[in-house]
Amino acid sequence: MGLLDGKVAIVTGAGGGLGEAYAKLFAKEGAAVVVNDLGGARDGTGADRSAAQKVVDEIIAAGGRAVANGDDVSTMQGGENICNAALENFGRVDILVCNAGILRDKTFANTSEQDWDSVVKVHLKGTYCCAMPVWKWMKDNGGGTMVFTSSTSGLYGNFGQTNYGAAKAGIYGMVRVMSIEGRKYNIRVMGLAPGAYTRMTSDLPGRKDREPDPMSLPENVAPGVLYMVSDLAKDHSGKILGVSSRGVREIKMVQTAGFEPGRPYTAEEVAKNADKVFFPTDERTVTIQPVATPQPQPA
Repeated sequence: MGLLDGKVAIVTGAGGGLGEAYAKLFAKEGAAVVVNDLGGARDGTGADRSAAQKVVDEIIAAGGRAVANGDDVSTMQGGENICNAALENFGRVDILVCNAGILRDKTFANTSEQDWDSVVKVHLKGTYCCAMPVWKWMKDNGGGTMVFTSSTSGLYGNFGQTNYGAAKAGIYGMVRVMSIEGRKYNIRVMGLAPGAYTRMTSDLPGRKDREPDPMSLPENVAPGVLYMVSDLAKDHSGKILGVSSRGVREIKMVQTAGFEPGRPYTAEEVAKNADKVFFPTDERTVTIQPVATPQPQPA
């Protein structure tokens, strides 16, 4: 018995890297998988459906069930087609993992409108376009599970990734709101901040021209995502997990006790109570360098 026996999963951006690892592990655990990938370059240019088909061929050769899809996640028609691929081939959809993405990293001053729009379109709008038709089906058919890919670049910040970070922070907001709205429909929504060595991250500082840490390879990150989409995580909707070579951990937004005067106050009083407003600067915290990005898919 696999953890996903009888389930049907959609994984976007699954022609390589993390998405490929998710798709193969899900299939191994009993799921029928729609492998979506437009097959473009890291910056979102070009297209080649053979990437998705190659993954499908390997899943089938291993005894699994899968179909390839080459639609663009960042259009409503693309999202509809991806959902329909699951329904037409397997009759249902139980799991959606929105993993597709691109990178156009530049400092904010050098980010063009096109760079901004392209990244936000694939990551943030792409999550919306894929989630909407699946959400409607799940809402009318007993529920399901969605995992949206955020990033430490959006949750903590990372130099040179304003467009990417803004999109990924927006996805965090989607997770939080949709998990609330999904309660009465049995739709569970979680967020993922992955860290892995892929073609998206192989040339980042500290990784270029170096052999990757074996634990950072996609197949060693995928088990954490399998946990998220399985019934093992049924009580954890609305939560964000960081999954990387370091293991699995929850990431959450927190606040201080704050300054609560209960009366009109001045800016100077806020300054005097800064120790209540802000977290202590010497507080022990875990600093995570954002190195995780999903496998690319063009707009």
